[in-house]
Amino acid sequence: MESLNTFVEEIKVFGHELADKVKALIHEANVRRVIIKDENGNTFVEIPVSVAAVGAVFAPVLAAVGALAAMAAKFTIVVEKNHPPTAV
Repeated sequence: MESLNTFVEEIKVFGHELADKVKALIHEANVRRVIIKDENGNTFVEIPVSVAAVGAVFAPVLAAVGALAAMAAKFTIVVEKNHPPTAV
């Protein structure tokens, strides 16, 4: 369930860029969830970043993303982010 403090961003990437982009997104502090879809809109993977940030889980997630990159040429990465806190 999305709250008022989150927003969604879509990033189009080619297969060879997919693993590097997902790795960079996982390291961003305000990312909550990453969803990888093919060019037809079919969802391949949903990654809750709080889980993926744990080192033991991170490597297999990237391996799976790398395997996906070989399956199709174009992907859309849907990124759910938290808004940064506003200064009061």
